[in-house]
Amino acid sequence: MTPGDPALAMLVAVPAGDAVPGYVHALERAASYLSEAQRGLLRQAWAVGAAAHEGQTRKSGEPYITHPVAVAQVLAEQGLDVETLVAAILHDTIEDTPLTRADIARQFGETVAELVDGVTKLDKLSFSSRQEAAAESFRKMLLAMSRDLRVILIKLADRLHNMRTLGAQSPEARRRIAIETLEIFAPIAQRLGMNLIKAELQDLGFRALHPWRHTIIDKRIHSQPLVRREALTQIEAKLAQRLALEKLDHQLVGRIKTPWSVYTKMRSQGRSFDQVMDVFGFRVVVASVPDCYHALGVVHAVYKPLDGRFRDFIAIPKANGYQSLHTVLFGPYGSPIEVQIRTLEMNLIAERGVAAHWAYKMGIETGGNSAQTRAANWIANLVESQRGTGSSLEFLENVKVDLFPDEVYLFSPKGDILSLPRNATALDFAYAVHTDVGNHAVTARVDKKLAPLRTKLVSGQTVQIITAKSAAPSTQWLEFVATSKARTAIRQQLKQLEHEDAVQLGHYMLDRALGAQGTALDRIPMPRLDAYLADNRYSRLEALLADIALGNRMPVQVAQALAQEQPQSPAKPGARNPAATLSQERILITGAERGVISFAQCCLPIPRDEIMGYHSAGKGIVVHRLECPNVAEYRKSPDRWVAIGWDREVAGDFSVAIRIEVENRPGVLAQVAAAIAQAESNIDRVEYLERDSNIAVLRFGIDVTDSRHLDEVIRGVRRLHVVQDVQRC
Repeated sequence: MTPGDPALAMLVAVPAGDAVPGYVHALERAASYLSEAQRGLLRQAWAVGAAAHEGQTRKSGEPYITHPVAVAQVLAEQGLDVETLVAAILHDTIEDTPLTRADIARQFGETVAELVDGVTKLDKLSFSSRQEAAAESFRKMLLAMSRDLRVILIKLADRLHNMRTLGAQSPEARRRIAIETLEIFAPIAQRLGMNLIKAELQDLGFRALHPWRHTIIDKRIHSQPLVRREALTQIEAKLAQRLALEKLDHQLVGRIKTPWSVYTKMRSQGRSFDQVMDVFGFRVVVASVPDCYHALGVVHAVYKPLDGRFRDFIAIPKANGYQSLHTVLFGPYGSPIEVQIRTLEMNLIAERGVAAHWAYKMGIETGGNSAQTRAANWIANLVESQRGTGSSLEFLENVKVDLFPDEVYLFSPKGDILSLPRNATALDFAYAVHTDVGNHAVTARVDKKLAPLRTKLVSGQTVQIITAKSAAPSTQWLEFVATSKARTAIRQQLKQLEHEDAVQLGHYMLDRALGAQGTALDRIPMPRLDAYLADNRYSRLEALLADIALGNRMPVQVAQALAQEQPQSPAKPGARNPAATLSQERILITGAERGVISFAQCCLPIPRDEIMGYHSAGKGIVVHRLECPNVAEYRKSPDRWVAIGWDREVAGDFSVAIRIEVENRPGVLAQVAAAIAQAESNIDRVEYLERDSNIAVLRFGIDVTDSRHLDEVIRGVRRLHVVQDVQRC
């Protein structure tokens, strides 16, 4: 820094001894693992931050600087490096004080400045709502996380301290912040393996959201009956004795349930408090991986294991890097005993997750830290996902899906292990392998047997995806994928395919309209075309053509504008008027259209029906049956009519509705459904239109290939003696 630099005004002499507040001494004690010079840098950061935040207070009335210092203390208790702690102390300065990113970079280095900038929220004035601002802020934070994981560690510590001091907020703010914590930040902490922070965030969120429930459950947890405390002691003593006899150096601790874990189990499993608490939990920490399996044998010798309740997360770690052996034993008091067995390193990673990477001394585990590597891969996938997402709110919803993964572990044919959320399908697996594999997936082999892409997978299965170059995603895929990566990739590909279809259709429609003017698109001078595109704010011709197909521009009007002063082609004697010729050309529906051509829900046209097309703004061409009651209204806008018909090779399933009048008695619905299925038609929906003691009128939405197929369905239903009438809606 040079004299006169504005940042100098922020700098004060670093106080020593008694001049330093107690909260700074508390930070230094928590950061005792740092060198004396590094702890001096923390004091310097505090002095700069205190000067920058001078005059600012929290809602509790405390000086604002106490908050960022407390955030740094949370991180110091996790063993983070000095750059992270300095960035934590300064994390609100760019947003809330005159201190700039350049000021921080000059004094504390580019890395600290990058961390502070990554944590800084966006200007909320740019957004239409608080939700949109929060979502965009989260997207920005994610991109910063992809460059340096420490950004999210600071953000989590910031949220943790805010939750610890939530009492000063209004009831509405407490509720909003608590919900956000439980939905976003606690799951992120879990996804990063930071179980200590996750557990406290969940507990504080639960207490803020449901204070009465939290108080009751917490009181009951800490007032366990004497008989339970004695049982816990007896089991612990027996396990410790056998582990000692085997000369296993170990730590054995009982696990205490939190109010949040009790509450969620009571709700999700429909259990009472006593049923949830009727489980003893222990953790065994040993020196090495072989000792883990040795200890497993010992505890199985003390109490018999429950069949099917053993999980080996050492051989196959969880997605967040968590490693441990889990087993459940038959207890001596009729209660199950849950035991986790892990090494010291695994225990550190289980508690601190990615933060454990910076806690190791002398560079141990820095290259192969499973938690950090997996977290980096997860964030890289999210970054890839957000590139194909339309809005920040949509992206945030996709991330929420990824934050609650009860994982299944699957194998590729080469033996690679992939972890996916529970309920993941073969199609999710395809997209996990590679986006191109997912986009061209046709079917799958699950344990060497052919299976559809919608097949839900279970742990241990080997999955192979069969692809074809001609294959492409369909909108139905969105109904059964479970991962945000698959969902985003499918939507992105569908948009691309719809755009290509729209450009092709728009080109056809504009060419036809220009033909009526006696010219063609390739005969329009480029300067005139470029001027038209510029005047109407189109960056490319493809954007104009897509807009024409979607009904946002009328092809006749565009053609008239482009054909101005364009010389007409002289008509040969006896030749037909090109406009008349083109007016007879019809767009033919093949069944492969994606988004540009849709079928009206009012009349549900199917192949072999007499149809017309109506050019609807924003929707493209909407197809109606000629007998549809709405067609009379569309006749008032002949310029929007489109000549359309069915291709000879039209293929696919088309939605149609039939109205069935039946006798109202048990089993009738099943009989009708069976008759429809026998005619090889799929039922999409069923609803009762009328119902009394004798007669019921139902509306079935079904899929057929054409009108002849529909006739077969109707004949099959009519044969039922319980059916009184069938007709197409």
